[in-house]
Amino acid sequence: MDGRTDDEVLDAVGPRLRALRRDRGLTLADVAAVTGVSESTLSRLESGRRRATLELLLPLSRVYDVPLDDLVGAPRTGDPRIHLKPVTRFGMTFVPLSRRPGGVHAFKLMIPARPEPAAPTPQTHEGFEWLYVLTGRLRLLVGERDLTLSAGEAAEFDTSLPHWLGTADGKAVELLVLFGLQGVRAHLRTDPRTGREPE
Repeated sequence: MDGRTDDEVLDAVGPRLRALRRDRGLTLADVAAVTGVSESTLSRLESGRRRATLELLLPLSRVYDVPLDDLVGAPRTGDPRIHLKPVTRFGMTFVPLSRRPGGVHAFKLMIPARPEPAAPTPQTHEGFEWLYVLTGRLRLLVGERDLTLSAGEAAEFDTSLPHWLGTADGKAVELLVLFGLQGVRAHLRTDPRTGREPE
């Protein structure tokens, strides 16, 4: 044990819950809507005016995507490895690198090699996307622009514009993708005419 009394452990839960909620960019109303715990109860938990119970901590653990041990500040034990779960969509493999609701989401995206070029199928949705090519050559369609990005190049665009990603030369492509809600942008900007960072 770390020498703290039960009261000291429980006193630290409220500030930890407040920090997690703010770090994820969520309001008390957001958390209440997802967990079913009232805003007033959440507020009292965060301020220390209400003691945490397992019944309250379980839904908060799920919303913040952290183990219960993290909510009470228990020392870490066991396997330190992160077990990522790839998802395949549109013939591409997405590996989520962030697991929290709200804010910016990070993915590693792998586009497989193809003997024949894929027919572009542009999509639109709310948000903003930043990507960085790790390996290969990426074909990126955004609106009327048809760009090719090589390893080390980045792009940023509003996803309300029709857009599509694919291999530029039939070989596999790997990239990092940051996706945020509308208005959440990365600070690195790329000149859409050259695919390079402005001078």
